Amino acid sequence: MLLALLFVMVFGLLIFGVPVAIALALSSLAFILLAGQVPDLVVMHRMINGVNSFPLLAVPFFILAGNLMNTAGITNRIFDFAKACVGWMRGGLGHVNIGASVVFAGMSGAAVADAGGLGTIEIKAMRDAGYDPDFSVGVTAASSTIGPIIPPSLPMVIYGVVASSSIGQLFAAGFIPGLMMAASLMIMVAWYARARNYPRDARFSLAVLWGSFQRAFLSLLTPIIIVGGILGGIFTPTEAAIAASAYALFLGVAVYRTLTLRRLLRVSFDTIETTAVVMFIVAAASIFAWILTSNRVTEQFAALILTITENPVLILLMINVILLVVGCFMETIAAITILVPVLLPIVVKLGIDPVHFGVIMVLNLMIGLLTPPVGMVIYVLSRVSGVPFERCVTATAPFLIPLVAVLLLVTFIPQLSMFLPTLIYR
Repeated sequence: MLLALLFVMVFGLLIFGVPVAIALALSSLAFILLAGQVPDLVVMHRMINGVNSFPLLAVPFFILAGNLMNTAGITNRIFDFAKACVGWMRGGLGHVNIGASVVFAGMSGAAVADAGGLGTIEIKAMRDAGYDPDFSVGVTAASSTIGPIIPPSLPMVIYGVVASSSIGQLFAAGFIPGLMMAASLMIMVAWYARARNYPRDARFSLAVLWGSFQRAFLSLLTPIIIVGGILGGIFTPTEAAIAASAYALFLGVAVYRTLTLRRLLRVSFDTIETTAVVMFIVAAASIFAWILTSNRVTEQFAALILTITENPVLILLMINVILLVVGCFMETIAAITILVPVLLPIVVKLGIDPVHFGVIMVLNLMIGLLTPPVGMVIYVLSRVSGVPFERCVTATAPFLIPLVAVLLLVTFIPQLSMFLPTLIYR
């Protein structure tokens, strides 16, 4: 009865617009007070323990690195280089949009950072070139979801902490699925370009390509430093986040000289604010997850699923549906912190590698960023583009088709995500 009240309170508060972290914390506190099983101070202790993790130090530094890159003009250089690479294709700026997101994915690891940083540049460029606003918003929203799949990835850091999985292996596992997402979206853009007769936005020129590469060279070293350092065993993901922030700061202050003291202060405050929100969500979700685990809800849910069917294919389909639905209503970090203790025992019993499941979960929740009512990426792009939220949702819907197709391939062909972790770490 009390557990049912717990869920009613959470969803009720969310429906009334209460921030997800506050909704989770208040509901958990109410449950503990009503149950009377443990002192109410347990809420504070569990919340503190939820964020008392060394790997979580990577979160503020990856956020800082993404903010520094957006402010220091690094994203403009990435966009120009991507335009020189694929702008000559029909519907060129759509392909440029995706290519720039792939490069930026190796730097920030956050979909919202991609949408807010690169998205501003991409949508303006596409609008100036005469592309339909709906198409511009749709491809920008869809391509931003590549960011947390290709390493580094903030959601995978959170998943690794909650699931006690290797963050390095999770980063390696996301690389091929991320490239598959990019390829599938480029096929979708090619179809749109042919159907709507979009132009080629630039002629291919080795001189232009070489020039843009030279201007972007130091920026393009960032993903090499991050990913290469982690996969090469030079530093941990947390140390990689610090290295990325230091390198972005060096580029902005000493090389490009675009980071003034005022901009640096604004970046610092933005990073502090975003980090505080993320950590509050993790802390609140950890107490909620602890209540579910201590009351054996996770075990009962696993038993319920296994009584319905023991077919791994059907169970994976059911889990995908659950994650897609949850992604529509809950913020990514909170969903990971709550659902991993519930779903991980099921997939482990089926013999599914936790690293493989991590990619499945993050990819599902990234698709959730494109769906109402939460749809954080849609809200950001609506504000950036000036296109109404409802119209942004409609514009993004067709691009869910290639993303769901990649999700199914990754789900049922584990080698796609496990090839690199097995090659490098095992």
